[in-house]
Amino acid sequence: MPEKKQFVATDEAKGQAKQLRLFAMLAWLLAIAGEVFAILKLIHNETLTWLIVAIVVILALSITGSLLWKRANRLDPASEKDKARFFIQSQLGAIMGVLSFLPLVVLIFTNKNLDGKTKGIAGAVGVVALLIAGITGTDFNPPSVEKYTDQINAQTDSIKTLNNGLDLVYWTNQGNKYHLYPDCQAIKGREQHEGSVKDAWEARKIGDSELCLFCKKRAQKHQAEAAPALPEAAQPNAEEPVAAH
Repeated sequence: MPEKKQFVATDEAKGQAKQLRLFAMLAWLLAIAGEVFAILKLIHNETLTWLIVAIVVILALSITGSLLWKRANRLDPASEKDKARFFIQSQLGAIMGVLSFLPLVVLIFTNKNLDGKTKGIAGAVGVVALLIAGITGTDFNPPSVEKYTDQINAQTDSIKTLNNGLDLVYWTNQGNKYHLYPDCQAIKGREQHEGSVKDAWEARKIGDSELCLFCKKRAQKHQAEAAPALPEAAQPNAEEPVAAH
């Protein structure tokens, strides 16, 4: 039984993921600061315009942080073995999105100094923004070391089947596809790298990599052409004389 290949994020991927997470944290901190600003304006019963502007800015910062965090997780995913850490790392965008709005929304609806119109409009906008931030931050298909490992091994088996038992593919620095043929129309004339499926996954730091469709069809065509023809069914010879009885 072939040894199972384990996905391991490269040092470069980990470095990029760390940088993205720092930018995500900065965006969320600015979103929280915007929330504090909006709350202070609300306490002083400022105009509705200030609240709407603040909510829009907070939402933009929250979404930016969530997108950066998700990108970082695809470069350096968590392991499912530690359930708590995996959940927090995978869904931190949703958590921070909700935290960026929940205190403000609660204060809007509980502030007795606001008139009904302001409370209704600002409250509705705040709730919508909270939902958008929460949904955008949620990762409905979070990556993990185990998930990447399973995908790499499944794809390696598939590549060997198409490639005469060889685990050899080609890729460029762009996109999420790897290729069986260096002269594939999608990468011909571009700088290429070669290695195993696992190498392709880890070198390009993309996650969710897959075989180029052109190469897959080309390999399947070559296999069909190389397959030996099935023997024809034995047919009785019509010209053979019938034995006399």
